[in-house]
Amino acid sequence: MWRGADYPGEFPTLGWSVGEWIEAHCVIPDGDRIGEPYLLTDEMWQFLAWHYRLRPDATADRWASAWAYRRSQLVRPQKWGKGPLTCALVCAEAVGPVRFAGWDAAGEPVGRPWETPWIQIAATSEDQTDNVYRALVPMIDEGPLADWIPDTGETRINVPGGGRIEPVTSSGRARLGQRITFAVQDETHSWLDANGGWKLAETQRRNLSGTGGRAVETTNAWDPSEQSVAQRTAEARVTDVYRDHRIPPPASLANKRERHKALRVAYGGSAVGVGGWVDIDRIDGELVEIAEKDPAQAERFYLNRIVAGTAGYLDRHLWDARADHRELPPKGTRVTLGFDGSDIDDWTAIRAETLDGWQFTPMFGPDRLPTIWDPSEHGGQVPRLEVDAAVDELMRYYDVVRLYADPPYWETEVDTWADRYGDRVVRWYTQRAVQMHAAAERLLTDVVKKDSEFRHDGCPTTGVHIANARKAARPADRYVLKKASPTQKIDLCVVSILAHEARCDAVAAGQARPRRKSKMLIMR
Repeated sequence: MWRGADYPGEFPTLGWSVGEWIEAHCVIPDGDRIGEPYLLTDEMWQFLAWHYRLRPDATADRWASAWAYRRSQLVRPQKWGKGPLTCALVCAEAVGPVRFAGWDAAGEPVGRPWETPWIQIAATSEDQTDNVYRALVPMIDEGPLADWIPDTGETRINVPGGGRIEPVTSSGRARLGQRITFAVQDETHSWLDANGGWKLAETQRRNLSGTGGRAVETTNAWDPSEQSVAQRTAEARVTDVYRDHRIPPPASLANKRERHKALRVAYGGSAVGVGGWVDIDRIDGELVEIAEKDPAQAERFYLNRIVAGTAGYLDRHLWDARADHRELPPKGTRVTLGFDGSDIDDWTAIRAETLDGWQFTPMFGPDRLPTIWDPSEHGGQVPRLEVDAAVDELMRYYDVVRLYADPPYWETEVDTWADRYGDRVVRWYTQRAVQMHAAAERLLTDVVKKDSEFRHDGCPTTGVHIANARKAARPADRYVLKKASPTQKIDLCVVSILAHEARCDAVAAGQARPRRKSKMLIMR
């Protein structure tokens, strides 16, 4: 058993002995000081202590369950030193005392090496794995570990006794069933569902669970609109994942003093002046240059903040600030409608907007259901007859001056509506880059500008879809909208744009002016 705490907050850990092993055997892998001893900062020591934290009642015969945490996440800014630290961890996991072996006579934890370690350095591309692997080889070759691990290759390192270290990508060899003992998951802010990052992370974690192995996930701050592996780890409702994310106090990017104060917190012991290597003045210069075009990226990469990127279409907070919760308009109110339809994957939805600029999700039917259809709630397919009935009800209940409908997948229905309701129905193709860019910009502008009359009903589903929408670049500085990942939906964002575009076009055509009452001549 553990000896017990000598001071408040102390806990048992192999981190101190692993750190001592690293400083005795690992060297700086590049630069003017290549080959010199690799020394840990206080932050790195703290991370090791928590990552290798043990349960006080751990026993050697159940070493796989001795750990307090299944894996760890380290969130730090660019150039903090995540790459060399993970190289040192790989070295330790290959031949160092990282596996719990029991307690000594004084109640201190004892570690031993893995018999046949299988270590993977994982990323979503080969270039990304090179960030760690290309530093790992000289960390071994240029120091004492060259005698322990003599076989370092371009694509694989053989560890004496049958172990190995290898880089893998989401399209590579990280297959289910591989009995890996340790994994470095590098830059997981870029691991998305779309590039195979989710699957790679999940596969490695299942493989580690079978051997009692663990992973370290390193990342910059993530874009919260992308649903990256880094974000999923940070937001997971579990207590057995250690998360180390240092966030500096608020700072104005226009204020140099505030920026420097925040940078010193974000970079901690890696900053020059406290024994580190990062020149804060140089980093500040990079931050300011990037902030001119992409302030969100500057905050994520250098200030370690979770900020939505400029690739996001519309900031959710700005959208929510336009919410105006009121009763739905009465019968006969003049409105415009936006419609976007799918069949078995994306959602089908209708949004409406009054001619004075209040947008809302209409209700239909005796149960007053919202005009939003998720195929998964209808046996996997949108109920087309129900959608048609909802459109008919809305056209009869409100004075609909324009309905902008995106026809793909719904050509027959849109043709029927045009025949039924006349030129109020407009076939509006969202795949037209020039027109879609202009319409998206119009809604964006009317949400952001201070004197805009635009308001909306605060529909929570629409808010989620707005936040999910991303800008996909097109020629001539234009963009269309896309999803951050295939599992996310943006359909309510699209219909909001269509409803608003229809309203603005109707106002421009004079359809918002009060109608004149007809004069009747009565003959006697």
